[in-house]
Amino acid sequence: MCHTLKWGTPLPKLFQLLVLVGLFDFCSGIVQVTKTVKEIAVLSCDYNISTEELTRVRIYWQKDNEMVLAVMSGKVKVWPKYENRTFTDVTNNLCIVILALRLSDNGTYTCVVQKRERGSYKLEHLTSVKLMVKADFPVPSITALGNPSPNIKRIRCSTSGGFPEPHLSWLENGEELNATNTMLSQDPETELYMISSELDFNVTGNHSFMCLVKYGGLTVSQTFNWQKSAKRETSSANQFLLFTVIISASACGIAIILIYRLCRSAAPRQRRRRNMESMEMERISPIYPGSVEGPGT
Repeated sequence: MCHTLKWGTPLPKLFQLLVLVGLFDFCSGIVQVTKTVKEIAVLSCDYNISTEELTRVRIYWQKDNEMVLAVMSGKVKVWPKYENRTFTDVTNNLCIVILALRLSDNGTYTCVVQKRERGSYKLEHLTSVKLMVKADFPVPSITALGNPSPNIKRIRCSTSGGFPEPHLSWLENGEELNATNTMLSQDPETELYMISSELDFNVTGNHSFMCLVKYGGLTVSQTFNWQKSAKRETSSANQFLLFTVIISASACGIAIILIYRLCRSAAPRQRRRRNMESMEMERISPIYPGSVEGPGT
């Protein structure tokens, strides 16, 4: 959709300015500003004027082949794509401020200043700023998804909020592994991507997996280590300790039962012995002097 200025500026003049911009970019270095999605960008026109001069100049900010903002007779017009998130600061090098950056804001922005002389406007100043909007993927996160079968564990690697389209791979010792359930999606509004992938592995061995995400010329990665020995030895030690406790408790129980039974079986014998000794004591007669026979006869 085309938008025309309401101040009577003929379109051919704007196209002539675009040609001049191209020549300017070719012949001189362009300032580059690098920002991240949703951040704020401040682009400087590198030209200072007083408030009084605003009524005698025209200021255009344009991106590639589209208008962004214009100041004429001290009044500001912002084009629909930049409305409610772009404004100018005429006291600070005629800069423009773009809020909540989008990926579509990537491009070269040109500031054109025209000054009125002898009834017409002539080019007074021209400068360009290249805006690069990045959308870096954060470091992937790896989560456990349980065990789909005995000795098999499943993990998932995922990251989101980046651009351009990413590629995810699982690596072990530098070799790419077969992943499952790889999903890639893009937000239609922000154009940012989300990617995730799952990996199954055998828990009976030690592993060191790398989840590698490539996008453009950049990469982010996360490492997942699995130590079979530490986990299984701990489990074996716990099982041995439990087994020892059970055996010890059983042995103590058996010993107590045996002692109890022995005590119960010995008690009647001791009572019978004491009764016999008591009866023998009752049959003992006193020994008189001169008696030949022994006691109890």
